[in-house]
Amino acid sequence: MKNGKDKHVLVAGGAGFLGSHLCDALLSEGAHVVALDNFQTGRKQNLRHLEREPRFDLVDSDIIKPLPARLRSKRFKFDEVYNLACAASPPHYQADPEHTMLTSVIGTHNLLTFAESIEARFFLASTSEIYGDPEVHPQTESYWGNVNPTGPRACYDEGKRAAETLTFDFDRSGRADVRVARIFNTYGPRMRADDGRVVSNVICQALAGEDITIYGDGSQTRSFCYVSDLVDGFLRLMAYQGLFPGAVNLGNPVELTVGDLAERVLAMTGSSSRIVARPLPVDDPRRRRPDITRAKQLLGWSPRTSLEAGLKATIAWFSDERAHDGKSSRISPAQEGAVTMGQA
Repeated sequence: MKNGKDKHVLVAGGAGFLGSHLCDALLSEGAHVVALDNFQTGRKQNLRHLEREPRFDLVDSDIIKPLPARLRSKRFKFDEVYNLACAASPPHYQADPEHTMLTSVIGTHNLLTFAESIEARFFLASTSEIYGDPEVHPQTESYWGNVNPTGPRACYDEGKRAAETLTFDFDRSGRADVRVARIFNTYGPRMRADDGRVVSNVICQALAGEDITIYGDGSQTRSFCYVSDLVDGFLRLMAYQGLFPGAVNLGNPVELTVGDLAERVLAMTGSSSRIVARPLPVDDPRRRRPDITRAKQLLGWSPRTSLEAGLKATIAWFSDERAHDGKSSRISPAQEGAVTMGQA
């Protein structure tokens, strides 16, 4: 594995929430980075600060299609390929479920065969959603999950499960050197206000003085990992040189109810918003907490950012966005009813 300025990296989904932070981290290490994105959910503004960075390129393309010919040129001889390309929040991945499934299956296959052809290490951003509504708690990597294969979330849940299957098959057949991260709920700056995830919903509604929508009775739990901690886990996993570890959970093992999250945001923002209950969406997981023993042992990784510090930074970012836009970060009724807890 190369380090620093000698390394060339392709980040599919590089304009997204997680992908843009990963690009920043790779560039800070001295790597040359190409971000690939179709801008279905990624945003060019996430990468605007890199426009004059000579070690950075941005390519507009969809991984479902054949990769652009210029990525196969001698100019781009990649050492690493990260696959973060997929809509990851329920309102977005349910908007075009066929495309979501094909992104995970066809897109992952395209990137795997590309990585094989250039002998690059391949990283799949999988998800805690492959555990479904878990009957085992906390979730370990050995748990097979409890997923509804025909429900409204299946395009994402089953798509990622299929992407893992492809990735592990490439590893077993010796066709690619692979790494797989199962990501639990992640938050931080550059989240979209309209993505329907619980952290962005609650913060945006609190800042706007609107009713804060809680689904069910608010007792369902999530474990929230700040984005910089997660990206650190990505880099450590990609650099891991030991025996193939299989999938690795990356997330914060501190479990919190959604109701408690809402109360914390209300207190931190000083908002007068009311908390309003709505029906729990179909197949919404009741509990979610990662067992990160494997990540600790193999990578020496665990989250460092406290929830208070992470929420403070995220609230400040959304507040600045509202001031810059000069308008409310309003969550539409359609977005409210489309499930709240996505991958990240």
